[in-house]
Amino acid sequence: MTHLRLERCREVEVPGWLELRKALWPETARERHRFAMQAQVDDPERHVAFVAYAADGAALGFAEASLRFDHVNGTTSSPVAFLEGIFVRDPDRRRGVARELLDAVLAWAARRGCRELASDVELANTVGQRVHRALGFEETERVVYFKRRVPRLEQP
Repeated sequence: MTHLRLERCREVEVPGWLELRKALWPETARERHRFAMQAQVDDPERHVAFVAYAADGAALGFAEASLRFDHVNGTTSSPVAFLEGIFVRDPDRRRGVARELLDAVLAWAARRGCRELASDVELANTVGQRVHRALGFEETERVVYFKRRVPRLEQP
């Protein structure tokens, strides 16, 4: 896409960032989005976010990543850069916006000494899986999570 501008989010009020996050994660309350955004801004060595803008200033998409030092499924190094989220608005998809965002994340990860970039996608999100493959990711494993309630112990 020509005339694409990327901006690193160094403050919460970056135009379009909150709205793009809400589009990707609509079930998350606005206050929780703002809390997560502030945490990223407050720790720029461990977190990064970029917003992509068109020439007219319209926010097209965003990507967020973090450094993970614990085990990341499918990886062999540490720290691992982890793509926490990537989203491009429907009308702007298939125009190279996600690729530009990912390239910015990869450069950030390389500057921090990472050798691997990992990500995850829910099993039902087949569009997200196709996007990841198109961006050069390879699938490493599939997981189904389980939980069970722990019974309360009777107090003597």
